[in-house]
Amino acid sequence: MRTGKPEKKNGGYANPVISVLSIQKDTMWFLLWIGGIGILWLWDLFFLNVPARHQVQSSFINTLIISALVIVFSVCAAWSTANAVHYLRSVRMPFFFHTFNFILNLLRSIPQIIGILFGYVVLTLLMQQETLNQAFLQLAAMAAVLAIFVFLELHDLLLERIEHFQKQDFCNAMRVCGISEFRIINREILIGNSRIHIFYKLIAIFGTAIFLQCSIDFIISVGLSLQLSSVNFPLTLGSLLAKIDSKQDILAIGYSLTNWDYIRYLFTRHLQGISVAFLIVYSLICIHKTSNAYARRRQL
Repeated sequence: MRTGKPEKKNGGYANPVISVLSIQKDTMWFLLWIGGIGILWLWDLFFLNVPARHQVQSSFINTLIISALVIVFSVCAAWSTANAVHYLRSVRMPFFFHTFNFILNLLRSIPQIIGILFGYVVLTLLMQQETLNQAFLQLAAMAAVLAIFVFLELHDLLLERIEHFQKQDFCNAMRVCGISEFRIINREILIGNSRIHIFYKLIAIFGTAIFLQCSIDFIISVGLSLQLSSVNFPLTLGSLLAKIDSKQDILAIGYSLTNWDYIRYLFTRHLQGISVAFLIVYSLICIHKTSNAYARRRQL
């Protein structure tokens, strides 16, 4: 019979606050990410000049917009290709099935950095012809290029889930009842039974998009491509970190390692570069921790 007392755990009483944090570490890391960004914004508000602070804010917002659009485009592309592969396989059209698989495997064989660089060359030509003259269209185009070389991870997951549940009895039972194959695949398997797996993969894609975007901006900034320039694209965290002011701020960290007295000036005089570097590294760490904690909590 229950006495109404707290449940004992490991020889003592369980603390409900500790229990929540230990179970939902993914939420804790997400809140730490938001809190860290908020603290940095308050620090920049007091110690960073207005033009530099506006650049940091706009670059961070643009980076988040591009990464969010990468998720949207990746979901659309992966969902469409997974349904296409399943349909071509089920209707037994080997020529079209193998041709479509060949195109996907060809795209998979291209290194992501190389493919995104070629995509940015196309975007540069479009910008020079004033086809992409609006800021949001430029951000969407950059996200589309990134999504082309990222969506295959989600595509493989969707196909894996479809193949797994097709072996279950409920799929055959639903077909016997006259339910369409499209509803079985999309509503019952993917939406009904794979939401957790898809959400986990989207968190990982979000972090991958930030990493690839910053990497490409760095490659462009050091002048490895004659046709590309960071001036052509909207300001992002990677392009802002590549600017001369931010580079000098980062070099000041190395200088302070041999001159300890200079450390007290790092977070006031060299705040732009340190803020951008902190946003990139801290965001990638928190997103990675959130993804892993979510997978452990959901036992994926």
